[in-house]
Amino acid sequence: MSGDRQDDVAGTGVVLSGIDSPVVTATVRLVTPFVLTFGLFTAFHGTSSVGGGFQGGVVVAASIVLVLFSFGLDRTLRWLDTTAMTVLAVGGVLVFAGVAVAAIGFGGPYLDLSAYPVPKAVVYGVELIELGIGATVATAIVAMVVEVGRWGRR
Repeated sequence: MSGDRQDDVAGTGVVLSGIDSPVVTATVRLVTPFVLTFGLFTAFHGTSSVGGGFQGGVVVAASIVLVLFSFGLDRTLRWLDTTAMTVLAVGGVLVFAGVAVAAIGFGGPYLDLSAYPVPKAVVYGVELIELGIGATVATAIVAMVVEVGRWGRR
């Protein structure tokens, strides 16, 4: 492919340092905020429409992987904070567990969102759980792609 930097990973055709095409990079810069917004919309509206945390997390991860493919692994890792990624992944699991277990403190069984003394507790509880799932899925997918990229350089 002309225009690619030749950092071919083990002869696989996978290029990790980005693409030298101004059209691709400009398009990714333009499209990525919309894809991220759609991913968040999908994650937050899983209770009232098609979507949910898993689907939204995959869309968010896809936008970050798109940036990784167009700008390269090194440039992406410069702004992608691995500590924040770890916090999001662990935080997502803790949000899910916290919402589920906290219901016991309000006198309900595990994951009984109607036990919360808040109006529309089920809706807000599900949205929090969807946010946790989305954060965990997005960070897990991005972490896997980054590790495959790092592994390919060895």
